[in-house]
Amino acid sequence: MVSKKSRQEVREKKHKKVRNHISGTAERPRLAVFRSNNHMYAQIIDDTVGNTLVAASTVEKEVKGELEKTNNVDAAAYLGKVIAGRALEKGIDTVVFDRGGYLYHGKVAALADAARETGLKF
Repeated sequence: MVSKKSRQEVREKKHKKVRNHISGTAERPRLAVFRSNNHMYAQIIDDTVGNTLVAASTVEKEVKGELEKTNNVDAAAYLGKVIAGRALEKGIDTVVFDRGGYLYHGKVAALADAARETGLKF
């Protein structure tokens, strides 16, 4: 009998593989993305000291107020603009993109494209 791994297990395994090659430094921190069924979260992390430098999510009141729904491509694009704006305010202009084991498609791609258009380089 063949047992199939859950999507969550597959995603976590992919994320671990990606994290072996990608890490954020003080000069070029890591932009990490997490998707749940209802929300999206983005953090810019310096892995050398383990600090989150900038964070944004669709759970936050000011972000949620601008959105009709929090789990679609439009919400992801808006979150990309918000995280890039906050990063640029702190003086962070280049990052390493960590898609979190998700396919670079749909919401993840929309977040990345919006962050690039706002001024982040990766």
